[in-house]
This record gives sequence, C-alpha cells and structure tokens, in this order.
Amino acid sequence: MSLATFDYQVRDRGGKVVRGRIDAESPSAVASKLKSMGYAPISITQANAGLNKEIKIPGVGNKVKLKDLAVSARQFATMINSGLSLLRALAILSDQTENKALAEVYGSVRLSVEQGSSLSQALAQHPKVFPPIMVNMTRAGETGGFLDQVLLQLADNFEAEVKLRSTIKSAMTYPVVVFAFAILSVTGMLLFIVPIFATMFDNLGGVLPLPTRILVVISGALKMLMPVIIVLLIIGLILWKKYKHTPRVRNVVDPMKLKTPVFGPLFQKIALSRFSRNLGTMIHAGVPILQSLDIVADTTGNVVIARAIRDVEVSVRQGESLAGPLVNHPVFPPMVVQMMAVGEDTGSLDAMLHKISDFYDQEVEATTEALTSLIEPIMIAVVGAIVGAMIVALYMPIFKVFDLIK
Repeated sequence: MSLATFDYQVRDRGGKVVRGRIDAESPSAVASKLKSMGYAPISITQANAGLNKEIKIPGVGNKVKLKDLAVSARQFATMINSGLSLLRALAILSDQTENKALAEVYGSVRLSVEQGSSLSQALAQHPKVFPPIMVNMTRAGETGGFLDQVLLQLADNFEAEVKLRSTIKSAMTYPVVVFAFAILSVTGMLLFIVPIFATMFDNLGGVLPLPTRILVVISGALKMLMPVIIVLLIIGLILWKKYKHTPRVRNVVDPMKLKTPVFGPLFQKIALSRFSRNLGTMIHAGVPILQSLDIVADTTGNVVIARAIRDVEVSVRQGESLAGPLVNHPVFPPMVVQMMAVGEDTGSLDAMLHKISDFYDQEVEATTEALTSLIEPIMIAVVGAIVGAMIVALYMPIFKVFDLIK
C-alpha cells in the first residue's frame, strides 16, 4: 500500500498543542503511531488533498541543497548561542525555513527530541539531509557541553563549502555555455544548412572540392544517425546519474580527473581544501581523530585522496603520527605534510588545518580566475575556427560556379 502525507494536531503530555506532518498508509495508522509516541491526537487530515494537491516533479523543488543547510545551520547556531531552548529553536526552524523539505525534516527532528532523543540521534535519522560531519560534531558538542560553539563551527564550515562550490561553478559556467553553443551551432549547420547547399551542388553537377565532399558526407551520416545519437545520449546520462557514485566508476574517473593536464591541479586543490577544512573542524569540535578521518575520507570528493586517508587511518590506529604516513602519498604536497606535522608537534593541529584550508581556498579562486582568462580566448578561437572552416567548405564550390554551369 502506498504512503500518503498527513497533517496532524496532537497534545503532548504537558497539554501543549503540537502540529506536524507524517507519512503513513492511512489516518488510523497515523493515530496509532502518534498514540505510541505518547501524544493525544486532535485532528488528522491528508496533506494537499483534492484540488489543492501540490504537483511535485521528482528531483525538482524537494531537494535540500547545501546552501539551504548552511543558512539554517547559521540560524540554528545563532538561536542556541542567544539562549533559546533547543525545542524552541527547532520549532522556529520548522516554521521559518524556506525550503519545505528541510522545514518538514526539522519538524520531525523536533518531535524526536521532544520524545527524549538527543539532537545528534534525531539528526542521524535523516542521513540524506544531514551529513555525517554534522551528526558527529553535534554529538561531540552535546557530550562536551558546547553545542552552541559546534553549531557555529558547522555554519562556518557549510558556508565555506558553499563559497567553494560557487567559485567552481562560476568558473565553469562560461566554458560549458560556449562549448554547448558550439555543439548546437555545428549540429544545426550540418542538419539544416549543409543539405540545402548539397542539393544545389547536385543540380550544378561537377566534382566538388574535397573539404565540401567531406562536409556533405558528415551531414548525411549525422542526419541518419541523429535519432540513435539522441537515444544513446539519454541512456548515457541516465546511466551516469545512476552509477557515477559507485566505487567501480569512481576508481576509474577520479584518478583521471587528477591527471587532466589543465584541470587536474584544480581538482586536487579542491579535494585538499575540503579535507583540511572538515578534519580541522571536527578535531576542534572534539570528535576522536580516527572517527574524524573515517568521516572526512568520504567528503573530499575524490577516491584517490580518500584511499590515502584510509591508509593514514590504519597507521594512526597502530600508533603512528598523522602527518608521517602522508609522505607516502604524492597526492598530498610536502607543504601540507610539513604544516600538519608542525600542528601535531605544537598541539594546534586544528588551527594548522584551517590555515591549509584557507590557503587552498585562495588557490582555487586564483586558479579558476586564471583558467577562465585562459579558456575564454581559446574557446572563442576554436569555435570560430570550426564554424569558419565549415563556411569556407560550403562556399568553395561557389567560387567556381561558372565553371560548373559550363
């Protein structure tokens, strides 16, 4: 039986009215679940029923983005730091968060906390929304009694990651748009313009120049294969979206990304920035080093660096230092290893990791600006050369049109 969404109003043990939303098979199932949680149901209604039902497109409008999480984390930290109770802060987040999916999750978290769960346990019930770094840092903050400070660190961490992604996105937007424009332009000319000229050349007779013949053959082949190409592209995109995060694909793609001539160093700097920032934040929050390494390995975005971190985790478990084993992994530059070693010796590893993160954030920004400046003229020249060559190939027969007529 399919699940439906229900809005409910209940009274808790203290007589306070609580509102929320829950997924269940039927209203009776909702009532049973609420009673088992210690609530007295007042009303249960199906959400978005009838003509007011909200139309949802899968994957659109119901996804919690990192930017939404960063904003809500900052609001959460500010409220806890200002002295608001945990339940009150969660209720405000549930009511005021703009992202509806995230607002519903905060409502669910509030119910779990109200029933006696810790905040970290309530967050862990939603692994698709709250990343492991947030759950573990929250647990450390609860244990150490400095939850407000941990939430502020999380907000800083998420905001830094959002800024990093924004920098990368802004740098990649221009070349992607130009490349897409070039593909569309060339495809349009081959499908719609070249056939017109080919018909005209056939009527004139004579032997066409070699570049023109090649262009006509490519146009004819593309026109025949276009449906197959479109189907293959759609299938390829679906398969890529489904399997791009699987170990088999990442073990092939991620090493290639680091070896790419122009973009390889950029991908490495991005991964190192994430590694140092996340590890520094978790160590500063009091998360055990082995647990921190285990979590950070999955947040770098590159399986090569993740493997190196796993090896370091094994070495640290055997009693070695953190920086020592990194020497055996070329993906970590000597500067990073030396700075981490100094941080371990001086007892300020978290501060040193944040300095490394700040350095690579600046490096990523500078590299993306340089790449944008370099790619822009290259892309314009390449697109111009391709389109220009096609136009010349089309007009070459016209230069001797009178000979063809004779």
